[in-house]
Amino acid sequence: MVILGIDPGLKHTGWAIVEACGSVCQARAYGCIDTVARESTATRLATIHDALREVIERYAVQEAAIEDIYFGANARSAFALGQARGAAILACADLREVAEYPPATIKSAIVGGGNATKEQVGYMVQMALGLDHVPTPDHCSDACAVALTHLYMRTKSERIGRAERRACA
Repeated sequence: MVILGIDPGLKHTGWAIVEACGSVCQARAYGCIDTVARESTATRLATIHDALREVIERYAVQEAAIEDIYFGANARSAFALGQARGAAILACADLREVAEYPPATIKSAIVGGGNATKEQVGYMVQMALGLDHVPTPDHCSDACAVALTHLYMRTKSERIGRAERRACA
């Protein structure tokens, strides 16, 4: 299973490719899409969309997961984030699944608590993926966390489904 994790932002959009085979998962690639503030919003959104489409094609992505909006941000920031999320979701529209996870769910899945710090998330991403470093910048580490969260939630859902099928048999 090849999963694309996305940490959206109008200025910086982090992405990560996590591949899972059985109980083993690894980071195949990660990066950050940077846009230029002096460009129009439409151009910046197109940059995000086009770059993610290229990543999806290059790594034969099957499913994607994207971080949901954190509503503690001010309205202007939340609006820009919503636009970046829209461009990212549109780039993923042809995939089998595009899941969305709130920041607290991601932190809880990765660290065990919804109030985890960026440093704690980064460390756990490093450990989970067997990396010799924390992915940088933070947007890349966060994108890895989003992809891992999707993998964990997917695996949990599959286990529940198998248990329900056995109970009904």
